[in-house]
Amino acid sequence: MKRFLALSRSTHGILDLAMPGFVALLWLGGFPDWKVLGLCLLTGLAGYTAIYALNDLLGVNDDKAKVAAGVKPGYTVEASLMRYPLAQNLVSMRGALAWFGFWYALTLVGSWLLNPWLVLIVLAATVLEALYCKLLKVTWWRTLVSGLVKSAGPIAAVFVVRPEPSPWLLLLLLAWLMLWEIGGQNIPADWNDIEEDRRIGARTIPLLFGLRVASALVVLTLTATVILGLWLPLMSPLSLGLPFQLACLAAGGVLLLWPALRLFRSLEGRDAARLFDRASLYPLTLLAIVLVFVFVPGISGLH
Repeated sequence: MKRFLALSRSTHGILDLAMPGFVALLWLGGFPDWKVLGLCLLTGLAGYTAIYALNDLLGVNDDKAKVAAGVKPGYTVEASLMRYPLAQNLVSMRGALAWFGFWYALTLVGSWLLNPWLVLIVLAATVLEALYCKLLKVTWWRTLVSGLVKSAGPIAAVFVVRPEPSPWLLLLLLAWLMLWEIGGQNIPADWNDIEEDRRIGARTIPLLFGLRVASALVVLTLTATVILGLWLPLMSPLSLGLPFQLACLAAGGVLLLWPALRLFRSLEGRDAARLFDRASLYPLTLLAIVLVFVFVPGISGLH
């Protein structure tokens, strides 16, 4: 089972699941019916499990070339010698396909039950993930695709609790999510894999533009993430006010901006890995913050 969980990067997926939870609570202002909540959790878990497995299925040939010289453990949330289990022949292709198929079918069924429009989001995320994998040796613009893929779960969460959301607020949410993914996840991950990517001729931002430019882009995107985060209360029926904004600002400063600036100064791979780890905790921290305001509404006295 550990090998299949490694295929789906289960630790990373569970942390990512906090972002749809945060977004749903933010837009709804509270918890949905417990049956809906349970179905959301199951569907979200299935979705992340399936899409991460799909990444390894589609990129297996490139991954085999990467691990030919040995497996680099990587950042904490994916620090395992079982990285790329399919490429290492720790999981068979048939087993990986069956694993992906089971979780993907569960995702589609759960999405249909929650809101049939969610099926289109799942299908779009699948196509975009395939495109992301195939563009590895083609263009660095794939990083934008990664932002769209990572945004699919939280955007789907909005449609569960708000079937007809404001298009403008939805675009604001999408921009915020994409900036977090690009600066906090995608570029640091490519930085961590820079030697492996160089061997296979990948075209990533750290390889094509150099570490100084890559670190500057990280600082810019994460600064924009923190600034856009100040407008998140517009999406919620809760009177969140200044306390919520300050809490989100503190979370962004500690988990995003500080490690980003440290990376900009050092240009060290270990700091890229540290940024990835801190940025992975950002959704969980935001979920904890919004839970406080859901359970203690009076805390938002300043607004």
